[in-house]
Amino acid sequence: MASTSVTLTLPVLPLDDEVVLPGMVVPLDLSDAEVRAAVEAAQAAAGTGKPRVLLVPRIDGTYAGTGVFGTVEQVGRLSDGDPGALIRGRGRVRIGAGTTGPGAALWVEGETVAEPLPDPLPGSVTELVKEYKALATSWLKKRGAWQVVDRVQQIEGVSALADNSGYSPFLTVAQKVELLETADPVARLRLAVKALGDHLAEQDVAESIAKDVQDGVDKQQREFLLRRQLEAVRKELRELGGEKEGEESDDYRARVEAADLPEKVREAALKEVDKLERSSDQSPEGSWIRTWLDTVLELPWNERTEDSYDIRGARAVLDAEHAGLGDVKDRITEYLAVRKRRGERGMGVIGGRRGGAVLALVGPPGVGKTSLGESVAHAMGREFVRVALGGVRDEAEIRGHRRTYVGALPGRIVRAIKEAGSMNPVVLLDEIDKVGSDFRGDPAAALLEVLDPAQNHTFRDHYLEVELDLSDVVFLATANVLEAIPEALADRMELVRLDGYTEDEKVVIARDHLLPRQLERAGLGADEVTLEDDALRRLAGEYTREAGVRTLERSLARLLRKVASQHELGKRELPLTIGAGDLRALIGRPHHVPESAQDPAERRTAVPGVATGLAVTGAGGDVLFVEASLADPETGAAGLTLTGQLGDVMKESAQIALSFLRSRGAELELPVADLKDRGVHIHFPAGAVPKDGPSAGITMTTALASLLSGRPVRTDVAMTGEVSLTGRVLPIGGVKQKLLAAHRAGLTTVIIPKRNEADLDDVPAEVLEGLEVHPVTDVRQVLELALAPAEISFTKAA
Repeated sequence: MASTSVTLTLPVLPLDDEVVLPGMVVPLDLSDAEVRAAVEAAQAAAGTGKPRVLLVPRIDGTYAGTGVFGTVEQVGRLSDGDPGALIRGRGRVRIGAGTTGPGAALWVEGETVAEPLPDPLPGSVTELVKEYKALATSWLKKRGAWQVVDRVQQIEGVSALADNSGYSPFLTVAQKVELLETADPVARLRLAVKALGDHLAEQDVAESIAKDVQDGVDKQQREFLLRRQLEAVRKELRELGGEKEGEESDDYRARVEAADLPEKVREAALKEVDKLERSSDQSPEGSWIRTWLDTVLELPWNERTEDSYDIRGARAVLDAEHAGLGDVKDRITEYLAVRKRRGERGMGVIGGRRGGAVLALVGPPGVGKTSLGESVAHAMGREFVRVALGGVRDEAEIRGHRRTYVGALPGRIVRAIKEAGSMNPVVLLDEIDKVGSDFRGDPAAALLEVLDPAQNHTFRDHYLEVELDLSDVVFLATANVLEAIPEALADRMELVRLDGYTEDEKVVIARDHLLPRQLERAGLGADEVTLEDDALRRLAGEYTREAGVRTLERSLARLLRKVASQHELGKRELPLTIGAGDLRALIGRPHHVPESAQDPAERRTAVPGVATGLAVTGAGGDVLFVEASLADPETGAAGLTLTGQLGDVMKESAQIALSFLRSRGAELELPVADLKDRGVHIHFPAGAVPKDGPSAGITMTTALASLLSGRPVRTDVAMTGEVSLTGRVLPIGGVKQKLLAAHRAGLTTVIIPKRNEADLDDVPAEVLEGLEVHPVTDVRQVLELALAPAEISFTKAA
C-alpha cells in the first residue's frame, strides 16, 4: 500500500541544527521571534482546526530540502516559565516554492511524501523490526528508561518505528537529516538499526575500558592500603622487639655504610640512597635504584685471592694438566715470578695499576686453548671465569646497558667479576676472533678499554657508571685466526701461539688425559681395556690428521664404544689389550695414510708437473698440492688459467712464477718456448677451500719446472716460500705449523726460505729430528733439491 501525495501551503518554522521526525512531540520556545512568527501565522490561517507549521532543519544557515509538517497541540508555559508551544510531527513534506500568507512568517508550498509499504510485511522486514526493538530495548534498559520500553514494543508500523529513533540523543544532525530525507521506511529502519547497533558496540567498548581502569585503580588503592597496613604491622613488631623505627632506604643506607667500598663508589651509592628516600613506592625509579644498589653491594670491590707463589708447584700443575704448550707455561711462570718479586719489594701497585696480564692464545681448534685457562687459574690459586664472546654483536654485552632501559644489566665483564667473587680472577675471553658488529655497535671496540693495561684500572661500565679496577685481572683471550682480530685490539694483547701438537705429544695426551676420560664415559675400567702406545700413535697419525686432539678423542670414544658393545654382545672378553693391528677390525681402515707409505707409482708427485707445498689454515698447518699442465698448441689458447678458489695474492704469485720461468728458463735448460705458445693451467686440489697468500710461490715454480723438464718432484719433499721475479726466495710466516704438518704427513725433506731459519728454534726437537730442512735463497737451489735426477724419465717413473 502507498499513501497519495497532497500539496500543502504552510508557514516555515526553522530549526537550527535540530531535526524533528514524524511522530515526535517537541516543545518549542515562543520567545524566539521566528518560532513565534510561524506559530502566530499558523493560528491566523487555521480557522477551526489545529494550526499547522512546517518544521524545516536549518544546517549552517542552509534549509534542508525535506521538512515535517506538524500541528500545534498546545500553547502555554514551559517548565521554566517561558511561553512555549507543543508541536507534534505528522508527516514528511518535500519543500517547493515560496508563497504569501498571513503574518510575518515565511510561507512555502510543499508536497507530502508518499511512503510505499508492502502488505503484508515480508519476513526480512519482520526480522528487521524485531532486531530494532531488541536493540532499542537493550539501550533503554541500560539507561534505566523502563517506562519507555513498553511504548517501543507497542509500535507496529515500520515507518513509525524508524522515525521513533529520532528521539535517540546519540544520533548526529547529519544522521537525523538522512533519516528525514529517506522516503522508504524499510531503508530508514535499516539506517536506524545500524546507528543503534554501532552506538551499543561503542558503549560496550567504553564500558570495558572503564571497568579495566576501575579495576586498576581499585588494585592500586588496595595495594596502597595493604602496604600501609604492612608498615604499621612492622612498626608494631619493631616496637615490641625494642628496635628503632626505620625504612627500606635506611636499610640500604646502613648496608652501604657497612660495606667495604672504595670512597668514590661509596659516595655514588649514598647519592642513590638519597634519591631512593625521596622517591615514592609507586615510582619505577625506586625499583631501578634498588637493583643498582644490590648490584654494587654484591661486587667484590676489595676482595682478592692470594696468588700461589710456589713457582715450581705452579709449573708442575701446568705440566700435569697439559702436555706441550711450553710458551704459555713459560709466560705464566714468568708472570708469577715477577708478581712475587714485586710483592716482596712493596711494588704491588704502581701508578694506581696492579700487575695484571693480557694474553692472546692463538692457534687451531682442539689444541687446548680454552681448557688451558682453567689450568692457569688452578696453578695461580685464582678464581676462573669463562666469558663466551663467539657471535656477540651488541656493544652493551661488554659495557652494559644504560640504567634507563627496561631490563638493563651490567656488561659481561662486570658479571664475570661478580661471579668470580674477587677482583683478581683469571677471565677467559673465549673466541674473541668471532666477535661481530652491526647496528648495535662494535663489541671489539668496547674491548679496547678492557684489555688495555694502561686504561683498565679505571674501566667504566655503562650500568654501574663508577670506576672498576681491572688491572689485577689476568685476561686470556683465545682465537683461531689472528687476522680476524682488529689490529687495535690485537696490539693490546701479548700474543702466544699454540701451533699444534707433535705425534709424540698426542700419544702422551691420549694416554694420560683422553683415554681415562673416555674409559669413564664408556663405562669401562682402566684394568679392563689397555691401549698400547703403537695403537695410540697409529690413531694419531693415520686415523686423524689435525693440529689439536679433538678428532683423536672422538676416535678413542668410538673405539671404546665398539669394545663395550662387542663385550655386551658376547663377541669379546675383558680385560682386553688393543695394539696397532687391532684397530682395523674395530673401527675400520685408516683415513689418512702418509704419502710415503703409498706405492711410488701411486703418489701424486709420481708424474711431472705436481709439487707438494705447505700452507697454514684456520685448523693449523696443512699439506697443499700444486698441479700444472700445458694445453695442446692447436686446441688451447695461450695464457694462464688458475683454478682452486684462489685469492688475489696467490694469483699474483702464479703470474710471478710464470714470468720468472719465461725470462730465466733458458738458464735452467727448460723449453721456455712452450710457455709462450701453449696455454698454462695451474690447479690447486680441494677447490672448495679458499686459498690465499704468497707462500706457494716456489711450489708453483717447481711444478711448472717439473712439467717443462719432464722430471717429477721428489715424493718426500715439501716446500714453502715466496718467489720474486729475479728468482729470490723470500720469507713467509707459520714455519712451525707448516713443519708440524709435513711431519704429520710423513714427509722427510722440507725447503724453507733462508731468512726463516731463525723460526726453526720454535719447532719441537723431535720434529726437527724427523725432517731434513733446507734453507734456500734462490729458486735454482729449490729445483736442484726438489726435482728427481734427469735420468729418471716420466715413462720410467710411471
